[in-house]
Amino acid sequence: MPTEAEQPLKDGDLLAAVDLGSNSFHMVVARYLLGQLRIVDRIKETVRLAEGLDGNGGLDPSVMPRALECLSRFGERLRTIPPHRVRAIATNTARALRHPQQFLMPAETALGHGIDVVAGREEARLIYLGVAHGNPPPEGKRRLVMDIGGGSTEFIIGEGLEPIERESLQMGSIATTRRFFADGKLSRKRWKEARTEITAELQQFALAYRSHGWHESMGASGTIKAICDISVAMKLTKVSITAASLEAIREKLLEFDRLEDIRLPGLSAERRPIIAGGLLVLDAAFAELGIERMYVSDYALREGVLYDLIGRASESDPREGSIRALCDRYAVDLEQAERVEATALSLFDQVQPALGLEADDRRLLSWAARIHELGLAIAHSQYHQHGAYVVEHSDIAGFSRTEQQILAALVRNQRRGVHLPSLEKLPDRLVANALRCALLLRLSVLLHRSHDREPLPALSIELNGGNAATLSLPKRWLDAHPLTRADLDTEIEYLRDIDRKLVVKAV
Repeated sequence: MPTEAEQPLKDGDLLAAVDLGSNSFHMVVARYLLGQLRIVDRIKETVRLAEGLDGNGGLDPSVMPRALECLSRFGERLRTIPPHRVRAIATNTARALRHPQQFLMPAETALGHGIDVVAGREEARLIYLGVAHGNPPPEGKRRLVMDIGGGSTEFIIGEGLEPIERESLQMGSIATTRRFFADGKLSRKRWKEARTEITAELQQFALAYRSHGWHESMGASGTIKAICDISVAMKLTKVSITAASLEAIREKLLEFDRLEDIRLPGLSAERRPIIAGGLLVLDAAFAELGIERMYVSDYALREGVLYDLIGRASESDPREGSIRALCDRYAVDLEQAERVEATALSLFDQVQPALGLEADDRRLLSWAARIHELGLAIAHSQYHQHGAYVVEHSDIAGFSRTEQQILAALVRNQRRGVHLPSLEKLPDRLVANALRCALLLRLSVLLHRSHDREPLPALSIELNGGNAATLSLPKRWLDAHPLTRADLDTEIEYLRDIDRKLVVKAV
């Protein structure tokens, strides 16, 4: 019987996405109807989380109250929505924190939901997904999407609903304003020097992007919307930003000597302190990428998260495709992976009710089983460590950083001594279940060590209290597999080192 979290989406279901951006926090609630989303609520609050970054990965405690108060308000709105239909995403500022859990733990408590930190390229994928669904691109034509956030800027080339190229650079509106205009002063000389530096960073990928080409460009999120509003208010354009209108806005901006003095038609007081950094990034991008005109989308990261939730609840989960791609790239033995996966899931299903394991735990265990031998493509010696490193540090579409860390911990702990530090890197709320899944994967890998194509005999696992289990196997099979019996004896010793008890029972 599927759990509630495994039930497919049905008409009328509510979904919600929370975007903890570096400048603003957003929440969007939508109703699923006939395969589409109907937005029923939006909340946006300017939090300016990035203003609290100190350059060394620390966060000024003074920004915490406004962040937590905002998340508490969001949490109140989310109470009536099933937890598995809510996803909260943290972006660049959370990525920059030296000790992210010091922010994430109280933030999750205030919100009432877990918060996923996503890598820059995964953020780019979700942005493109939101824009592509909200503004369907012409069939067969490529589109450039650009999103200037508070801490980072994402550049994506895509076709249809699929991104082709994704980049994320540390040059958001807040970060760039602080970097080049920290004392609040503006001048043409400063602007020219700053644009030279920004252009140098864009050159990392500009040539590749221009060689791909695109038919239209589209901007997302607050900074680009604000610049478009200025362009329209100055009667330079009607619904877009052009190279000429951008130049006129820049020239108008540089008439002011200080950030606090900036007064531009259509510019809100809220956006005034950070508009210089955002305009600088867009100015450099137009020049370096050769953009002539950019339209603005009302859709962005949070809408992309909603559509990603639909994918995760259906057969089009993007994570499935990413796992298949990893198996292909590293020439994983698929038959062996399937054997280990089947055994791991059989054991999981036997202990799930007693341990309170979740549907997400089962999925992550399944994927870890499929890629557990990934590290063999690098070297047999310590292949579990090589595999864990690849999983943790690769850009894997569809996965949050936290999910990749769980996968990496499972792969790391498939054999030899249990490596607790890899598990302790996870948020506290996830450690216990990740360890349980790791122990199930260890048994599955051990039982299939010989790569024998013959199926395993019937096996059962029973829990004896919180930290003890009995694994039952036919005596005749155990007697015929002395290496497996010896490995099980060694496993008993490994588990004893972490205060876990395994009894192997011959039946």
